[in-house]
Amino acid sequence: GDRSAATNTGDRSAATNTGDQSAATVEGKESVAVATGYESKAKGALGCWIVCAEWEQDSNHNWHIKDVKTAQVDGKKVKADTFYRLINSKFVEVE
Repeated sequence: GDRSAATNTGDRSAATNTGDQSAATVEGKESVAVATGYESKAKGALGCWIVCAEWEQDSNHNWHIKDVKTAQVDGKKVKADTFYRLINSKFVEVE
């Protein structure tokens, strides 16, 4: 649902959330956090992966996926235990 959370702490696991303004979090080794809803966010522990979708509204006020990207939480480009959202096709830190 919207504004909900999915969390998984097991190794090689996944947390998936499709609701608007929702969050997906993973802590286990080699896990994946997937957040595909409008203004959703994802975070993971070092070595995990995050997947985020970005949405845009057309001239008829219908929403469509603009972009989807994945990144490994490497501690440099993508920090561990930090929420990210896809904005202008780039991962951006959010609270």
